[in-house]
Amino acid sequence: MMYREYANTGKTVSALGFGGMRFENPHDIDTSAATVVHAHNRGVTYFDTAPGYCDDQSESIMGAAVKEMKKSGKPFLLSSKSMKPDGADLRRQLETSLTRLGVDTLDFYNCWYVLTMEDWQGRKSRGAVAEIMKAKEEGLIKHAVFSTHLSGNEIAQVIEEGWFEGVTLGYSAINFPYREEGIASAAANNLGVVIMNPLGGGIIPQAEERFEFLKVRPGQNIIEGALHFLLSDPRISTFLVGMRNIADVDAAVDAVESWTPYTEEELSSIKNSLTEGLNAICTGCRYCKDCPEDIPVWAFAETANHLLLTENFEPADRLKYYWGVDASLMDKCIQCGRCEAACTQKLPIMERFELVKEALAKA
Repeated sequence: MMYREYANTGKTVSALGFGGMRFENPHDIDTSAATVVHAHNRGVTYFDTAPGYCDDQSESIMGAAVKEMKKSGKPFLLSSKSMKPDGADLRRQLETSLTRLGVDTLDFYNCWYVLTMEDWQGRKSRGAVAEIMKAKEEGLIKHAVFSTHLSGNEIAQVIEEGWFEGVTLGYSAINFPYREEGIASAAANNLGVVIMNPLGGGIIPQAEERFEFLKVRPGQNIIEGALHFLLSDPRISTFLVGMRNIADVDAAVDAVESWTPYTEEELSSIKNSLTEGLNAICTGCRYCKDCPEDIPVWAFAETANHLLLTENFEPADRLKYYWGVDASLMDKCIQCGRCEAACTQKLPIMERFELVKEALAKA
């Protein structure tokens, strides 16, 4: 296993982190906890969970695993989260998380799911941020961090306010231009960077032919290609893979352990292919942001990616939980074409709107 420093916190984390959101049988606590312990035995030291994950069982599963991991004497780090905007609610949720996990303090605690800058202002004005800082002073958490789906520019704005020691964000071969400014700001301000959705929310392995260019070395499989691309970025502290079972753990660990540093030529080949090979895929750059009807065009265009590349995808959850937008906003479109004119990839955005609408109607 590869290990990296988590910015200036003094913590060392495994490059592969355990994402506790996809357990195969979450109500089977013992079997699920055994998956976590197996990952720890294979060198994983960063474990991420949250209230609500896996029918609200994830923290309990991690708590059961913690009992076993403590016996080993080997280090491990825990991360959990709260999206509560009100300070008192966040405090109650934090205390519940500590109880479920069976620990007195959390290594990392996320101001979770910051979707918009208005949302961010609300976290401050309603007391969530202040409560996180208070919990840190009291020793209930060691490091205050935030988890977000903001654009790179907006992530940089939050970072530069100076509240946090790390950021958790979605980043993969699909959307790296969209979040690049946020990662650059994290590096410049010495924040740790935790990557979620390193496989593009499952799109990359499901659409392997489209992402064939990630396999730059003989024998690489698509998961290795996607993860090796991220391992080649020294600004990334760890990336989270949602591991359902022991087989998933072994596949992810094997992928990390097979990595050797890429040459500059290999990295250039990937980045050029990302630009050329994904011309039909929305990267979330937001050049379409100046909609006269204030429609978050990029959210619907990105959601259409999943419909184009995968099967059995339900866009409602993506729109609600990832982007935080109401599908009915598409009905405001006046077909002015401004978004399509602004799109650097010249995507047929209004056709993508119809694709999303059709999928929503069938759901």
